[in-house]
Amino acid sequence: MSGRPFKKPRFDDENEVVAVSEPQSSSEAPKVIFNPLTNFPLQTQKERLPIYNYRREVLYLIENHQVIILTGETGSGKSTQVPQYLHEAGWTAKGLIGISQPRRVACINLAKRVAEESGQLVGQLAGYTVRFENFVSKETKIKYLTEGILINEIQGDPFLSHYGVLMLDEVHERSLLMDLCLGLLKKILRKRRDLKLIISSATLDADALKQYFSSKDSSAEILAVQGRAHPVTIHYLEEPTADYVKESVDTVRKIHENQTAGHILVFLTGEQEVDKCCEMLKDYASTQKHSKVFVVPLYAALPSRDQLKAFEPTSPHVRKVIVATNIAETSVTINGVMYVVDCGYAKTKCYNPSTGTDALVVAPISKSSAQQRAGRAGRIAAGKAYRLYPQSEYQKLRNFSIPEIQRSNLTWTVLLLKSLGVDNLVRFDYPSPPPSKILLNAVEILYAHGALDREGKMTDIGKQMIQFNCEVLQAKLILNSVDFECSSEMLSIVAMMQIENIFVVPQYKGREMKKARYQFFVEEGDLLSLLNIYTSFIAKQKSKQWCYDNFLNYKSLCKVLEIRERLKSTLLKLGNSPTLASCSDPDVLCKCIASAYFTNAAYWHFSGEYRSVCGDHPLDFHNESAFFSQRPPKFVVFGEVIATHKLLMKYVTPVEQSWLTELAPDFYRLGTAACEN
Repeated sequence: MSGRPFKKPRFDDENEVVAVSEPQSSSEAPKVIFNPLTNFPLQTQKERLPIYNYRREVLYLIENHQVIILTGETGSGKSTQVPQYLHEAGWTAKGLIGISQPRRVACINLAKRVAEESGQLVGQLAGYTVRFENFVSKETKIKYLTEGILINEIQGDPFLSHYGVLMLDEVHERSLLMDLCLGLLKKILRKRRDLKLIISSATLDADALKQYFSSKDSSAEILAVQGRAHPVTIHYLEEPTADYVKESVDTVRKIHENQTAGHILVFLTGEQEVDKCCEMLKDYASTQKHSKVFVVPLYAALPSRDQLKAFEPTSPHVRKVIVATNIAETSVTINGVMYVVDCGYAKTKCYNPSTGTDALVVAPISKSSAQQRAGRAGRIAAGKAYRLYPQSEYQKLRNFSIPEIQRSNLTWTVLLLKSLGVDNLVRFDYPSPPPSKILLNAVEILYAHGALDREGKMTDIGKQMIQFNCEVLQAKLILNSVDFECSSEMLSIVAMMQIENIFVVPQYKGREMKKARYQFFVEEGDLLSLLNIYTSFIAKQKSKQWCYDNFLNYKSLCKVLEIRERLKSTLLKLGNSPTLASCSDPDVLCKCIASAYFTNAAYWHFSGEYRSVCGDHPLDFHNESAFFSQRPPKFVVFGEVIATHKLLMKYVTPVEQSWLTELAPDFYRLGTAACEN
């Protein structure tokens, strides 16, 4: 890769853009060239990948070492070819080949690609398992799965006896689940000498991982795959930009008007920025009479069907612009991309144990992430990456991102480790040890909810909570609902909380959508408002038209039904309740919610703001809350807090002060939270 500054377009007057690079006639639509190897046989395409030259080395190392650390440029073919090499060499006779990915869209697309290369359907030789989707069969030998699914499988089968080889892909991201997988697999490898592990990424600290996995009884080796399919030229801004969303739009416009064929991939930080950028680009696209531009968003909260639009082929005379979050940074290949526009930032979740809040902070990316993003442009031809910051700023970036385990709420993590027999949390061999304060905070919350006893051992309640595969307090809410005889309602509420995009926000209809949302609000708060949406959907016989009329996401609500059935099955299997009780008394429902969320309580302060009972931190309502513009109740409990410029409460429920001391007498003493003492 080479780096060079690029200049912004010069505006000589309001309506004219003077290009700074080679002009291209706008009367000719740029013909987008897709994969130039498409017309070649699949075997030829596979042989052109850099990993093909290392096939023998991969097979030799997997035979002689228990752990292989595989590094190679993005697009070298690691994720699709290595599992096939292992299958062809007979490793699937010893068990499944499992490949973990950080995102579901990567699992789906990689499984489809391997199935295509093998001439079979998805679910035969190659399949995938993601949350709520399972495309595997008895014929499946190569299985793609998310890190969360792998954790679930470790819970059910601690030795992963069905697997012969496991491949952890995109390890450089250092997600919380990835670090858990690394730590747990290190323990499993000691017990299963026949299990092989491949750790793969385009950018990672290979030496540190080699040291982590090397021991007297186990060996690890590094294999660096040299070469990339195509070179990528890096361009930088000469001066920092004040508005990278607008700068992204300007850069896309400049590329479209002055560069040759190829799709454009734009990286921004979040859903709102992506939608804003898409809206501006669509306005620009509508002015292009001769050369067509097709704009598509890509972020995690999009339904799967909408996510897959980014990967669908378009007419050769249409330039596709994909505006994405870092969901498109790794694993997935969007065919035809030759230009990348990188804003240089990403949203990072940071947990503050003092306030008990998760803050979504927009922060600079790491050098490894910048390299991953740029690599998206070099998959099918020589590409260009436009970084919307000076080269001097790139040199200041961290080499790797801070591991998520060091900046996350570890309540669920602690409960999971306890369920897997890890009694001493401090001595567990983490790849990157978490801060002791965050770990202690998680233990205190679990003790307050009865999941751990005074000695830190897991109780029967904790063993039941971990079965639900949802947030700890949501699991506690379901369990408590049995005593309050309102399990039916609480299952519906928790299922609704699993879905981010219940409402659809059509372009130019934000006001109508807010009115539709308001009609479902009830004075008993956000969670009962969610219940109101669910019961209305059922009462309307799951009508697709009714959802459309009320700006509700029909597919998301159908997904809620699936999630609710799974939660219901788990509850009944635990034997706490032979049947589901139902209750229509809102006070009982609110009291049940308080019994699970009493650690997240706030009161209305005389200064005109909410304060958390624990810590006395100032709080406000999230703008999607039913109470955002209503008269504030004296006491509330909340599901979570998001930190922006303020601490904002989500999933708010009004409660009585007396309920808190009645439901949690050990936690609250004389109206004061025990956590303050």
